[in-house]
Amino acid sequence: MWLNKLEEKFGKYAIPNLPKIIVLLYAIGFVLERLNPNMYEMLALNPYWVLHGQVWRIITFLLIAPSSNLIFIIFVLLFYYSIGSSLEQVWGSFRFNMYYFIGVLGTILGAFLTYAVLHFSQGDIAASAVYMDTFYLNMTMFLAYAMMFPDMQVYLYMIVPIRVKWLAYLDGIYLLYIFLSSGITAYGISVKVSVIAAMLNFLLFFFSMRRIRNRGASFARKAAAKKKMVKGSSSFAKKKDGAMHECAVCHRTELDDPTLEFRYCSKCDGDYEYCQDHLFTHKHVKK
Repeated sequence: MWLNKLEEKFGKYAIPNLPKIIVLLYAIGFVLERLNPNMYEMLALNPYWVLHGQVWRIITFLLIAPSSNLIFIIFVLLFYYSIGSSLEQVWGSFRFNMYYFIGVLGTILGAFLTYAVLHFSQGDIAASAVYMDTFYLNMTMFLAYAMMFPDMQVYLYMIVPIRVKWLAYLDGIYLLYIFLSSGITAYGISVKVSVIAAMLNFLLFFFSMRRIRNRGASFARKAAAKKKMVKGSSSFAKKKDGAMHECAVCHRTELDDPTLEFRYCSKCDGDYEYCQDHLFTHKHVKK
């Protein structure tokens, strides 16, 4: 799998705790917007202004907060951090980095492609109205979370329990509605391209990581079992269910997935064995 090959070569460069950084950037953007209501127009990804010297927009659009309401933004950022951390824990830091940054790159490329089409078909006035941010990327991140944890329950309005998969269906319906209703103005086309870029990123990872799509359903049980692991255990220690191999992070064995590969880490103090998904992304155990 292409992700495994990339992780083997570049996994050590992955940014750990990326969900925390993403939420922090949104919090900074929210404060800036409260100080200046016109901050969106100054920070959002707009290819016209990027090509006219405002190159900071390629980075600063990552600061655009998903809401301008103080109460709502607190819940949204906590929710983003929760689903992002869960995905990072299951996928590993490298894969989560790839999901987010490929989505960001797709948004940037989509913005410039939209600008080019509008520039040559309708002129600079229409092209200058192209604005994009990470709102739809975050919505598809929730779809990825639902893919991994379909039966997880959340409390709507902190009262009504509902399974994540049903919220994901609503999320998908909303994305479809936004795509169909956004119109054919410059801004509407920007929205359509943003949705397409985010969904392509989701589908890319959905099919690329088909091996671990079903891992989330049993992740809570395996995480609880992790606490019972004896640190520094011998390589001859008894594995669960009579298995010969067991990952020290996700606790999967060859009985869970016969296609998994396992390796011992030479940098950990002790005989710790990891599956192919966590060999390059785990935190080294030091005594």
